[in-house]
Order: sequence, then C-alpha cells, then structure tokens
Amino acid sequence: MSDQPSEAARRAEASPPPEGVQASSTVPEPADAGSPEDAGRQKAAPRERAQTPAAVPGQASGQEPPVRPAYLQPPADPWQRGAQKPSPGVLSGLRPSAPPAIGAATFWSVLATALLSALLLGDGLGLNLLLVALPATLAAFFAAREAGRRIRPWTVTWAVGGLALLVVPALRDAGWPTFLAMVSALALGSLALHGSRSWPGVLLGSLGLFDSVPAGVRWGLRGVRDRTDDSKGRVRTAVRSAAVAIVLLVVFGALFASADAAFADLLGNLLPDVSIGEAPWRVFLFVLGLVGALAAAYTAAAPVRWDGITVRPGPARSRVEWALPLIVLNLLFAAFIALQLAVLLGGYDKVYEETGLNPAQYARQGFWQLLWATVLTLIVIALALRWAPRGGSRDRTLVRGVLGVLCVLTLVVVASALRRMDLYVDAFGLTRLRISVAAVELWLGVVLVLILAAGVFGARLLPRAVAVSAAVGVLAFGLLSPDGLIAEQNVQRHDKGKTIDIDYLGGLSADAVPALDKLPEPLRSCSLVRIQRDLVTSDTPWYASSWGEARARDILEERAVQDRGNECDVLGSDTSERDYEEDDSYDPY
Repeated sequence: MSDQPSEAARRAEASPPPEGVQASSTVPEPADAGSPEDAGRQKAAPRERAQTPAAVPGQASGQEPPVRPAYLQPPADPWQRGAQKPSPGVLSGLRPSAPPAIGAATFWSVLATALLSALLLGDGLGLNLLLVALPATLAAFFAAREAGRRIRPWTVTWAVGGLALLVVPALRDAGWPTFLAMVSALALGSLALHGSRSWPGVLLGSLGLFDSVPAGVRWGLRGVRDRTDDSKGRVRTAVRSAAVAIVLLVVFGALFASADAAFADLLGNLLPDVSIGEAPWRVFLFVLGLVGALAAAYTAAAPVRWDGITVRPGPARSRVEWALPLIVLNLLFAAFIALQLAVLLGGYDKVYEETGLNPAQYARQGFWQLLWATVLTLIVIALALRWAPRGGSRDRTLVRGVLGVLCVLTLVVVASALRRMDLYVDAFGLTRLRISVAAVELWLGVVLVLILAAGVFGARLLPRAVAVSAAVGVLAFGLLSPDGLIAEQNVQRHDKGKTIDIDYLGGLSADAVPALDKLPEPLRSCSLVRIQRDLVTSDTPWYASSWGEARARDILEERAVQDRGNECDVLGSDTSERDYEEDDSYDPY
C-alpha cells in the first residue's frame, strides 16, 4: 500500500474547512513519521478527510445546495422591523433636507416671543398681538437666512399683510373683526413661510404651519441641548448677566417708585400686573408662544413644498358634451337677469301686484338664494375647467367664451343680491349678520372679476390674487369698523323718522359710541348704558386696549350717561316693520 495520500485526500486538504467546522478538526502533523502505527494513522486520516465534505453538500464538494420550494419557506416575522424598510412619510417628498442647527439670533428671538406672550397676552387682545408677532417674525427671518433661503417679493407681501392685519385688534374693540383678522394673519404668515403659488400650495400652505409644530419643538430641544454643552462658559456668563440686571432693576425701580408717585404710576402702567394666581395661565401662554415661534422658525428654515402636489386635470370632454350644459345654464341666468334688470330699473310695481310682497319681503326672499347661486357658480366653473376640451386654439376660445359669459351673468346676480340687501337694510336697519353676508357677497364678485382677468391674461397669478383679495377684504372690514357702521346707519334711519332698535344697538362694542353719542336723550343714555358699564368694569392695561375703547372712554367721560331707570324698557320697542325680519342673533363675540 502506498504511503502517498489519494487524490481525493489532497483535494480535501487543499480546500478550506467548511463553515462552522473548527480548525482543530484537521489531523495534526505526526510527531514521529517513522513509526509504523503513525504511518497507518496517516493513511487512514486522509480517507476520513476525503469523506468529511460529503456531510456538508454544496460547500466542500462544490455542488449547489438544493433550493427549498416557496411553500416550505418559513413565514416572515412581522415583528422584525429591521427586515423591512420603513415606508416614507406623506410629506417626505415635499419637505427639503433637515435645517441647520438653531442659531443664536433665532434662539433669542424665540425666547423673546415666549416671554412677551406670557407677560402681555393674558390681559386681553390689542397692541400686544403685534408686539408678540414682531420677535416671532424676526425668528423666522433669522432661521431662513441661516438656512440659505432668499427673501422674495411675495414673501414680503404675505409678511407685511399679516402684520397689517394685526393692527385691527389695536384699533377696534369689536371681537368679531378681531377674530377674522387674527385667523387671516395666521394664514398669511404661513404663506410667507412656505412661499406657495399654486392652488394646492395656497390652500394647504395657509394651514401648513401646524405641520411644523412637532418638528419645530424637536429642533428647538436639540438646539438647547447643544447650547447647554457650555464648553466656553457663554451660557453661564449670560445667566449671570441677566440675573444681575434683574436684581438692579428691581432694587432701584422699587426705590424710585417709592420716592415719586408719578414714577410709580408710570411703572404700574408700563409693566404687566402678574399675580401668583395667574401663574398656570401665564405658563400656558409662555409655552404657546414658544411652540408657535419655534414652528414658524422651523418652517422658514425647512418649509414643506406644497407646490409639489400636482392636481391633474380630468379627462377632456368633447365640445358638445362639455358646452351644452353650460350654455343651458347661461340661458337660465339670462332669463333670470332679464327680470332682475326690470326690477332694478324700477319695475317693482308689477312684481308687487303679482306677488303681494313689499320691498323688504321681496329683498329678504331672494338674497340668500342669490348668495348660494354665486357660490355654486364658482364650483361649476372650477369643475368645468377640470373637464374642459383641450384640443387646440378653438377649444380654448370656446372655454373662454362660455365661462366668460357665465362669469359676467353671475356678476349681475351679485349686483342683484346686493341691491336686495340694500332694500332690506333700509327697511329694518343694519346688523352684524347683514353686513357680514353682504361683505362675503361683494368678495365673491371680486373673485369673479379675477377669474375673468385670468381668462384674458393667464391664470398663473390667480391663486395668489384670490388670497390677496381675501386678506385685503378682511383688513378693510376691520379698519372700517363694522360696529361703527351699524350704529351710524341706524342713527341715520332714526333721523329720517324710522324706528330704531335700542336694545340691539346697546349690545354693540365700544366702536359704536361715537355714532350713538349723536342720538337725543333719552335714546342716547339707553343705548350707551351697557357699553359704559362694560368700560367701567374692565381694567385692561394699555397694550391690551384698543383705540376704539380709548375714544369711547373719552366721549363718555366728557358726557356721562344719565340714569333713565325703567324708561329704557319701552324705548325703541315699536318695531312693527320688523315682523318679517329673521331671528338675527349673530353675535359670537
């Protein structure tokens, strides 16, 4: 028998050991090769090594392991998160990369917003809203600059418009125009941060600030954690400086206040009156200002690109299928408007003879229907543009012609609705509900004009133009003082010998005092008694008071309200002309 190992043994020795087999399993070199017993063991060892790879197929022998059928594969474990990649978020494709760390200027602006919010917003709404919004605007500006964003003209337009809307609470005492101005200012601020231009961008961008609240808080916490790593002692220096400044202000301020009564009154008017009982409310306002400023700054640094949402047009319809329903609608509008023109030009007598309605009843009967007709027409125009034919220039001409005629006819409907409201107000007087819906109807007419302009000059600016028109409408509504207009119109009706509802006018805000002050006694005192009681009982500081409230105080201090007792209960109760009036209790604030 030969002492040389077989060919299979040599291949087994040359091949690496199988996976999982330790190196010690190989036979070591013999200590004494000359022993016959050792030689026998050496001959036997290669045969064992040659048989070993057969136990692990596909590794030592070079053969592929058998493929297991799919039905024999073990089921995937749904609890193993590492086995599957997480699905991307809904906004992951719209939001840019993460913003840089919060800078020092942004951090201190956010902190100033939170402190002013806690100190000023707890006493009411007035100039303090604008004072709180200014550092929040600076925080957004610094964050955008640190992220490399450029300021564009439309960004300035939205930002200036939002700050201008916050002037309304500083001027008007009425709560309802203040609420509209606050909501509109928030929407414009969100548009300024996102920089949207398309319809999805304008509609979602005005509300997109709320999406940045959680991310903004996490971003701020990371910034605070990074800054607390006080390797250079800057945080300790700032804290010590602030503490020393506060101590000096308190000590010397108290000394000067005790030395001079006028200086004490000045400090009392300038500084907010904070009590321990208001601590939870002040803490809530601090957190609210902090979170809001962080959300604004984070959005400015990493805005969601709502313009990335594309709304694809619907399938194009044929000309006949698309135009026939709209032409029929135009004919219906034309027939209605023909009668309206006869009425508007003085043909009411025939209408009264046929219907038996007086002017106020006729006006009330149709205003709300015409308002809804205007709203539904805008919806019809939007849907018609979605399925409009898009074959070429002839289709574009057809679409512009049919929808242009519909817009013009709808404008006449708007004019008819406003005329009806004018008749109704002349019969029963102006109220908050009537002036609100008339303002909405007027704005819908402006939107129709913008749609007509878009058909001629292009629709690229239409979404932003509609948003600007809404903001300008809210600003004008607040600056014109709706409560003052209501009081002025009712006083003029009384001067013409018509009835006046003293009970309703007495529930208006302090903005109505200049107009109600023109009434003769005892109507003047009866209409102002509740307003004066509210002004006397309110003790709001200067930053939470409006200019309308200050003017009303001056008027009532110059001419005090007289106590009329039960005489006010019967004044203004002769409202027989109000038998057809709706239950107008619209006064949410």
